[in-house]
Amino acid sequence: MPAKLTREQTEYLVHQVQRYFHEERSEQLGNLETEDLLAFFSKELGPFFYNQGVQDSRKLLTERMSSLEDELYVLEKPIKTK
Repeated sequence: MPAKLTREQTEYLVHQVQRYFHEERSEQLGNLETEDLLAFFSKELGPFFYNQGVQDSRKLLTERMSSLEDELYVLEKPIKTK
């Protein structure tokens, strides 16, 4: 498992995966094999989810910066020219 998950988070995920396999596939998984399965999925799928999060953040930041830029233009004082 990635070092970034707490023991409680890992235990929760192990339980959820075991429950899923039991209810949906009628299979029993042990704790060790479930942790190995989670580590595999984290390694293989994690970068996709991480990158999507970065892309979503970039998009949100771009939208907010554009909005902020618009608000700054509104603050400008008109200058009279002859």
